[in-house]
Amino acid sequence: MLRLAEPRSEMFAADEDSDGLQCPGTPVTFSAFALPTLSGPRITHHVSRFTFYVSRLTLSSMSRWQKITVAGVGLLGGSIGLAAKQRRLAERVCGLVRRPESIAECLDAGAVDEAFTDPARAVEGADLVVLCTPIAQMPARVAKFLPALKRGAIVTDVGSVKGGIVAELEPLVSGAGGEFIGSHPMAGAEKMGVGAARADLFEGAVCVVTPTVNSSKHAVQKVEEFWQNLGGLPLQMSPEQHDDLVSRSSHLPHVVAAELANYVLSPVHPKEQAMLCATGFRDTTRVASGSPEMWRDIALANRKHLARVLGVFIEDLQEFQHALETQDTKAIEEFFRQAKERRDAWRASSASPSPE
Repeated sequence: MLRLAEPRSEMFAADEDSDGLQCPGTPVTFSAFALPTLSGPRITHHVSRFTFYVSRLTLSSMSRWQKITVAGVGLLGGSIGLAAKQRRLAERVCGLVRRPESIAECLDAGAVDEAFTDPARAVEGADLVVLCTPIAQMPARVAKFLPALKRGAIVTDVGSVKGGIVAELEPLVSGAGGEFIGSHPMAGAEKMGVGAARADLFEGAVCVVTPTVNSSKHAVQKVEEFWQNLGGLPLQMSPEQHDDLVSRSSHLPHVVAAELANYVLSPVHPKEQAMLCATGFRDTTRVASGSPEMWRDIALANRKHLARVLGVFIEDLQEFQHALETQDTKAIEEFFRQAKERRDAWRASSASPSPE
């Protein structure tokens, strides 16, 4: 399991991370753009000035849950259900859905063993609940099933923003005798619904786990093992650090893709415009086909970080615009050269084990 500590001004290995959680494992230091090396249990990738820890454990024990409830059986929830059933991680996998007609869809897809629209029936007896609804719906959904939550149950989620949701749900779940540990699997697709679910969606994907000072070591370990047993690579960091990093690597690219689709495909342009949009445009704007509801919630939930990085991004574009207007050949070539070198180094070093 990978664990991410706070940024260091000097690169070094520590005995515990920034939250004071003991981290038994091999310390691995990451710096900028060196190729990976492999030596015995030590794996060194250099991608940023953070200190990571890689556990010596090659695979977590296949701990079996009595009942896993997936709240929201769409792409991610359905994929969790399929993978959990395929890998036999639970005696039963249950789905919590909003619409009665979704019950048949979930069952037909093989994503769950049973499904309910009643939160109490869906959660009753579950020792793990995974929230897979849009972020804005999570607090209300949790409030409805809390009275039926099994004492000692663990609740986690797949939300793309962690700070606000962890702060709100952690005390709610704790008050009901359970424990909330935030998660964010770095996996997905532009397609929506349980029909797009895949049992292998999380294989090789980084799955961020965001404990707090209130989190028990046992619950954190169980959540990390859960994602690892689905094929993921658990990575631990604070909720605030997670939100800062994904604002650049996930949320900003989605805004850019959406604006490209909005601008280039605007009806104000000649009809021939769309005919000249080829594979480059298709690949660059792929994520713009994601759920508008989900991305509305993500943008608002991470607005502080997203607004800041968007401002920096706009400034960089303005610098490029100035280089064009002044015909600064050297600056224009440097812009494209630097982008190519950075992306090529990122891919070569496997900076993100998640599939491209």
